[in-house]
Amino acid sequence: MGNLYRFVEPVVLLLLKKKGQSYGYDLSGDFEQHALTDAEIERAALYRTLRQLEVNGNVKSAWETDGGGPARRVYRLTARGEQHLEEWATVLEHVSRSMGRFVREARAPARAKV
Repeated sequence: MGNLYRFVEPVVLLLLKKKGQSYGYDLSGDFEQHALTDAEIERAALYRTLRQLEVNGNVKSAWETDGGGPARRVYRLTARGEQHLEEWATVLEHVSRSMGRFVREARAPARAKV
């Protein structure tokens, strides 16, 4: 079925854009309503994606220690991340059109062979 985990990345970028900043745990709670697949995404995949996005300069994180509880890592989108989200939007727009074409062709009546 392909690597569905790749579709975690654009959702993480979108959620960070909408929220401004967030914790991984909070992102996982909002993930389902924006998911690009019906497959269940493991929380570990979300954290791996956040780490990779940070390595690539698309997000920044910092430890937040003021809150009375344990330290939590808070993530925010960088300018490079905003640009990467726009690239994802373009790619997904093309994929959406291609998928629509595929579904129409798959459901079209079969042509008679001559």
